[in-house]
Amino acid sequence: MNRGRALLAAAVAGVALTTVSGCIAGPEPTVAVFEVPSGGQFTIELVTPELVEHAQALLAGENLAAVPQGVVVRESSSVNMPWSWHIDPATLEFTNITTEACDGIPQYVEDEILTSDSFCPWSARVIAVEGPDA
Repeated sequence: MNRGRALLAAAVAGVALTTVSGCIAGPEPTVAVFEVPSGGQFTIELVTPELVEHAQALLAGENLAAVPQGVVVRESSSVNMPWSWHIDPATLEFTNITTEACDGIPQYVEDEILTSDSFCPWSARVIAVEGPDA
C-alpha cells in the first residue's frame, strides 16, 4: 500500500513539474515594442505573420496605419513587463482612425485613468520587433 501511494505521489509530482516547466519554458512570442513620447514603453504580442510584417514595415519607416489598438486585459503578462496589464493580442490592429477615449499613455492604463476597454495611443511608434519571427 505504501509503495502504491509513493508511486502515485511521484506521478502527480511529475505531472506538476511538466506543467510548470511547460509554462516557464514555452516558446518565446514575437512582440512589438512601442514608445510613447513622455509616456514610456509598452509591448504587444504579435500573433499573425501579417502583424509581424506590419510592425517591421513601420519600424523600417513605411507609411502605413500606425496606431496600435486593442482590448486591455487587466492582468499581468510576461510580454508587457513591468505593467500589470497587456493588450489581448487577438484584438490588435493597426489603424489611423480611433476615438479619443482610448488614446493615452501606458501609465494611464496602469492607473485606470483610461476608462475605455481599448488602448490606442496616437503618439506610439514601433521601436523594436523582437522574437523568433522578427
